[in-house]
Amino acid sequence: FSSVTSILNMSIFKDQFVLEDLIQELKKKSTALSFGPLQSNGHISVQGSFPAIKLLRDSLLLKAKSLSEKDKGEESKSHQRPRRRLQQHRLTTETSNFVYDADGEKQVVVLDTDIYHYMKYFYPRTFLVSDDVVISNITDGDITTVYIEKAGSRSDAEQVLRVKEKIENRSLRLHNALRKERIYFEEHTGDEKRRYKRACESLKPHYPHVLIIPYNTHIDVVGNSSEIFEFIKEV
Repeated sequence: FSSVTSILNMSIFKDQFVLEDLIQELKKKSTALSFGPLQSNGHISVQGSFPAIKLLRDSLLLKAKSLSEKDKGEESKSHQRPRRRLQQHRLTTETSNFVYDADGEKQVVVLDTDIYHYMKYFYPRTFLVSDDVVISNITDGDITTVYIEKAGSRSDAEQVLRVKEKIENRSLRLHNALRKERIYFEEHTGDEKRRYKRACESLKPHYPHVLIIPYNTHIDVVGNSSEIFEFIKEV
């Protein structure tokens, strides 16, 4: 939870910007992130908190979208232009999903999957909305994407935005507080898994703020660092 690393491919911007200048601009805007050296192929490593990486990603997608729209009225005059357009089109498609649509009717929040599970279990009211708003989600490994949309013509786009902000604010607070530890099963037998499950269930009342997520090969324990350390030791 404390730090993630992402490799950015900045080469799609090289026809419009001096990449070194663009990186300097990003560094000024994203002071919470640490940038590695720019590689000759346009790749650069970025490290920092999950929310800060996500904000950087959104801003780059918007920049790619604006370039793509500017290109729409121009004729292609080089062999490189069509290929670059294809790359930008893929980014533009993502932008419409990950930022918001033109009318503000659809908002998206990208969450760490463990934080999403923790919020659903301990803060279910965060996802409790009126009939005018619909929430759905798609989980892909470590990332869960939450979609907030208007339910009908009477719905207000501001309601959708308020729900998004509520989810984001809660996730940011949890991001700073939560840690995760993993208990691996030494054997993969049903008996051993049941023993671990019974141990976790018997200890759970003593650790009301710890979330237990069982899997086939391990159990994830999510909570503040001191509690999950004691919990795992007792298990």
